[in-house]
Amino acid sequence: MTTLDQRLHEHLVYAYANAPAVKAIFDHVGLTPDDIRTVADLARLPITSKDQFSEMQRQDPPFGGWLAMPVDALDRIFLSPGPIYDPGSSEDESLIEDAVSALQMAGFGPEDRVINAFLYHLVPAGLLFDEAVHRTGATVIPLGPGNTEIHVKVMQELRVTGYVGTPSFLSIILDKALEFGIPKAAIPLKKAFFSAEPYPPSLRAKFEGEYGIQTSQAYATADLGFIASEIHGQEGFIVAQNQVMELVDPETGEAVPEGTPGEVVVTKFDRVYPLLRFGTGDMAVMIPGSDRLRGLVGRSGEAVKVRGMFLHPNQLRFAVSMFPDVDAMQAVITRDGVRDVVTLRVVGSMDAEQLKQALSAAARLTINEVEFVESIPDGARLIEDQRTWD
Repeated sequence: MTTLDQRLHEHLVYAYANAPAVKAIFDHVGLTPDDIRTVADLARLPITSKDQFSEMQRQDPPFGGWLAMPVDALDRIFLSPGPIYDPGSSEDESLIEDAVSALQMAGFGPEDRVINAFLYHLVPAGLLFDEAVHRTGATVIPLGPGNTEIHVKVMQELRVTGYVGTPSFLSIILDKALEFGIPKAAIPLKKAFFSAEPYPPSLRAKFEGEYGIQTSQAYATADLGFIASEIHGQEGFIVAQNQVMELVDPETGEAVPEGTPGEVVVTKFDRVYPLLRFGTGDMAVMIPGSDRLRGLVGRSGEAVKVRGMFLHPNQLRFAVSMFPDVDAMQAVITRDGVRDVVTLRVVGSMDAEQLKQALSAAARLTINEVEFVESIPDGARLIEDQRTWD
């Protein structure tokens, strides 16, 4: 048995004993942790999809039986779109260890002053990155997203060397600096680390080619934390240590051949929230002959990440149920420069602003436009992603 196999088995024994949802999954298929001795054995267990996960939380609030400690012992409870609740606890260091390791590999350290432009409310990203940056020895400047002018002012006055946040927001900050007459050569930023949205080649060329910023990125989710991260100048994404990551056929749950796209399924070695074969819905490809991800190639389901947040079909269905005069609805995601644009196509008649406000509240996401149409084709996706990343 390899070290990873041994660690997996020991983790499953713990999770089975402490997380009711894990025990229920084993019991349902007639297995015990002693039947899962290797990573390959995981295929004997079912995958839990994001939608199933959300339904489990709805039926058994707040965590669907996945929590392996008393709720009252948690430090924080986060809320992600879905809605999905995620626990926060200092009892387990695995999530923060993976984040710190990724930032250190990206070059962050004691000499840096780092703007944290991730959200500090609702979702765990802001606080996770805050602590991870701090543990590299760097100084954290907790600005969050928005207030672009303040970001520019702080960056210049504090001679900020690092940035963590979304790539689109950094692009907006740099464009605002140009509007203020600050030349590219005067920008003090030396390194940036991104997550929560795609990092297209066009923005990489802008940051690295025009500004000389060393950039890296992470593939992470609110439920799982860091899954894989990039090192500047190296090919692919290094898979985080505190987990087992599989690439599987979304239909069968079986491992896909090397070099073939498969859904990312993660078993996290988290003693607080031991998610077992959690299906992210993201499709990815491994670099042949390596243990690195080449990158993400799309989604297996209908949920789509917009401005760093997932927009779920269930949120559209919920909005439709609130308005009897709405017969059908579809969200169309497009791109205007570096900004995501969300347009609702609506069959029916009602006040557009009221509809925008209702869905914005359900999805925690600004709706840009409402377009009334005669019909939406049968079989059309509830969320149509028309963005291109070039």
